[in-house]
Amino acid sequence: MSNVENLARHRHPEKARNPENPVLRKPPWIRVKAPTSEAYGETRRLMRELGLHTVCEEAACPNIGECWSAKHATVMILGDICTRACAFCNVATGKPRAVDAMEPLNLALSVAELGMKHIVITSVDRDDLDDGGAGQFVKCVERIRATSPATTIEVLTPDFRDKPGALEAVIAAGPDVFNHNLETVPRLYPSIRPGARYFESLKLLERAKTLDAGVFTKSGIMVGLGEEPVEVGQVMDDLRSADVDFLTIGQYLAPTRRHAPVERFVTPDEFEDFKRLGLAKGFLRVASSPLTRSSYHAGKDFEALQKARRSA
Repeated sequence: MSNVENLARHRHPEKARNPENPVLRKPPWIRVKAPTSEAYGETRRLMRELGLHTVCEEAACPNIGECWSAKHATVMILGDICTRACAFCNVATGKPRAVDAMEPLNLALSVAELGMKHIVITSVDRDDLDDGGAGQFVKCVERIRATSPATTIEVLTPDFRDKPGALEAVIAAGPDVFNHNLETVPRLYPSIRPGARYFESLKLLERAKTLDAGVFTKSGIMVGLGEEPVEVGQVMDDLRSADVDFLTIGQYLAPTRRHAPVERFVTPDEFEDFKRLGLAKGFLRVASSPLTRSSYHAGKDFEALQKARRSA
């Protein structure tokens, strides 16, 4: 563990997971309209019929109305119960159910029926599995390739707890984008992301690029958790050292009072400053705004990545 991590294992330990946590009033720039479109309803219906889980719902994403109205959903494979308990996440923690053998087929059917041009596949942490769930990612990618060959595929994976061969299998399946989120600055890991290790996540991203130089690598962080701007800049430097192509930065929103509290709402101007800084540091693309999430506008961002690589 670094000296920085050692000096600040908990920034506000008395606040995390406290039902009495104060709730800051959301500023105007963070509010969104309730979903009402027919396309939203169609996407929701299809997810239900095929028994698929989405991070859009599980994480209470504020962009669900916009994304589902455009028939874009981020599917969460390997069930809806996570083996870890991060202080920012709304996904249930506990003993997961058995892996659904029909999930890859059902996912491929949903991609085909919705006519998705770009799909993001993520998952809960499955530390109970020998491969951390990597095999299910592989099956999902292969099924989609077989039924919707024109669809580009982005995987947003856990760290697989460094299980042998897990990352190698996922990269060998040939996703177009490999995404793994750092989530926050290293100083806040013990209280915000206690089941993970910052430098292990960095190593995973670096190894992904080493295994396939052609894959786009991507990572994201949340702000508003108590990090300092200089720490965000250091995370950018670390990611560029790992040859990561694309960085997303968005405002953290506490799902409930039992989760880590929002320390502050970062202004749109500050997000623009982060974007300019990231581009200056060499990322091919930086998505930075209050409502930015890992898979928000993922298809458009992938097209922009391709153009940026061609012109680099």
